[in-house]
Amino acid sequence: MPVNASGRVNRPGRPPSASVALPAEAARLLTRLGEAGAYARPDPLAEEALLVRRGGDGISVGSGRFAAASGRCLAAADLAAWNDAGTQLTITAAGRARLRRQAMPGALAYAAQHHDLTLVDGGADGPTLRNAAENPLAWMVRRRDRDGAPLLDPASFEAGERLRRDMTAAALLPRMGSDFGAPRVDGGGPRDPAGAADHVIAARQRVRGALDAVGSDLSGLLIDLCGFLKGLERIEVERRWPARSAKVVARIALGRLAEHYGLEREATGPERGRLRLWRG
Repeated sequence: MPVNASGRVNRPGRPPSASVALPAEAARLLTRLGEAGAYARPDPLAEEALLVRRGGDGISVGSGRFAAASGRCLAAADLAAWNDAGTQLTITAAGRARLRRQAMPGALAYAAQHHDLTLVDGGADGPTLRNAAENPLAWMVRRRDRDGAPLLDPASFEAGERLRRDMTAAALLPRMGSDFGAPRVDGGGPRDPAGAADHVIAARQRVRGALDAVGSDLSGLLIDLCGFLKGLERIEVERRWPARSAKVVARIALGRLAEHYGLEREATGPERGRLRLWRG
């Protein structure tokens, strides 16, 4: 029998999840479940209703209420699955593949199903496509240490991504392919910094400030890791570091970068807040 993307056998007469037409609310629920750390659970205060929560590391945020029928629809299509206790509904690999396919236009749709393609800010050149599976920062977020915690916290990940976006906007990374959008009559272009656009100069200043804040001992690592997307093993080989040492140094460098950007690793504030009521 044919096997679907989630590893389950497609029963005769049952269409694969890729071709299932979802009701509007079920499609919205699938999108919510696709967010980081999201899951749905039965609403204790209402029958036939699901509450969606998202977040992690002790921080949980509500993400909407949906009809229980929408959850059953996703489970029947293998786009979501309940845990053994039947208390949490989470997205499956087939569900994530469907969301990636929906996020990409035209011919890129089915390529995105098998590659984690994401649109990233390319600065003046506009959004560009990147395979997140090739991003070492995304790999570190997905990997867990012996205690079950991610190798990289969300603040450090966002700091690395911000540096990457600034390096791209600052035109500090090599372009993959030719630039057909800006033809040159003489085959040349501005060679001095004064000829660059204001947003490029501003991005270069942000990159310089971030690397100075991290320090010269770690800035080169961040350029390789965040800018050129070199894997940890490759960095260890090129720098002749001991095995598995780049992981430790990268976490230190990204932690300093997060502090420079003012990104907190945990939400802070009072445990309880006073209820307020606004009347129109």
